[in-house]
Amino acid sequence: MATRGRIDKRQAILDAAFTVFARQGYAQACVAEVAAEAGVAKPTVYNHFSEKANLFRESMTAEAAKAIADNLAAVDRLRDTGEDLRAALEQVGRRLIDCYTDDRSWAFRRLLQAELARFPELLDTVQTRAGTNVVTDALADRLARLALEGRLKITDPARAAEQFGALLTAPLESRTRLGTRALPAAERNAVAAAAVDTFLRAYG
Repeated sequence: MATRGRIDKRQAILDAAFTVFARQGYAQACVAEVAAEAGVAKPTVYNHFSEKANLFRESMTAEAAKAIADNLAAVDRLRDTGEDLRAALEQVGRRLIDCYTDDRSWAFRRLLQAELARFPELLDTVQTRAGTNVVTDALADRLARLALEGRLKITDPARAAEQFGALLTAPLESRTRLGTRALPAAERNAVAAAAVDTFLRAYG
């Protein structure tokens, strides 16, 4: 029970830290605010993470891991596409778009870009510890299996997976005005449909 409580408290601190850093920026945020957001004493934060810089790194890595899990869950839907491959790809596309345009996802990307000069190792840390490339690899695996079944004409699944991802995310930067405009469901559906249409013209 004590171990479980410590894990829960650590996670609460990480969640609170990301919220505070996203709201204030690294320089303006303070450990006292994180402690208040998490509902713990300030020394408790230091007991878990020793310093503000380490808290920032760990909160970013944890947030990336949650985003990766959501994206993997979306890609996993290609395990059983049924007879309508286009519909299955559109469903996955819409879910990936939802993940990409989530408020915390935008906050994460803004924070990462803003603090790379201060934490140049952060990009590599996030990618290696949270497995950023795992999503593309998982999508490539699913596409390769569909190719083996004769449902897609793909010779380089990794490249096809990258291209599918780009077709989904590329239009979102301008359409959302870098995350400052919410996309209606109809518009998200249209982006997914257009991406799948282009993808199937190349690989269908």
